[in-house]
Amino acid sequence: MHYLTRMEDLEALYGVPGEAATVKVTPYLTAAYRAWIERARFCVLSTVGPEGTDGSPRGDDGPVVRIADARTLLLPDWRGNERIDTLRNILRDPRISLMFMIAGSDTVMRVNGRARISADPELLASFERQGKRPRTVIEIAISEVYSQCARAVMRAGLWRDGDLSEGLPSVGDMLREITQGDFDGASYDRDWPGRAAKTMW
Repeated sequence: MHYLTRMEDLEALYGVPGEAATVKVTPYLTAAYRAWIERARFCVLSTVGPEGTDGSPRGDDGPVVRIADARTLLLPDWRGNERIDTLRNILRDPRISLMFMIAGSDTVMRVNGRARISADPELLASFERQGKRPRTVIEIAISEVYSQCARAVMRAGLWRDGDLSEGLPSVGDMLREITQGDFDGASYDRDWPGRAAKTMW
């Protein structure tokens, strides 16, 4: 195995990035970056903590984040699995990364920065949906924002090839397998749509 251990070997192998790859990075939202992120309903939120890294999908039926200003994003923490891995990490290491995606676009927008968790009642109330409020809001101070090369999404044909989910194991199948059949996966799958609909926000 030819493992690389020195930075100079890695850089020699890949060469120098093109101009577009470097000039695109800004420490704030440009008008174009703002317009793009305001349309995004989905992002992947990455954090790091003492136990390791965490990647968490976040989505909404409108903008997934609120833009407070050119250097600040607000992300409501809606209902999930209650593991709160992301929030635990932020409390101990504020570094954070987000990848925003919009269905139909091969572009991915990336934001790196630092986060803190707010439970301010007025802020939570400003996100109220269907009579429900998030328990916390993640405030993200932007360090850098830029568009990601589109090749990965293009190679995957993410939007081109339609629904590829047929025949995949369900979450109930996975849970049943992990527990050697002790978990009632069929009931979990049957009840999940109704349960999710009642706890979306």
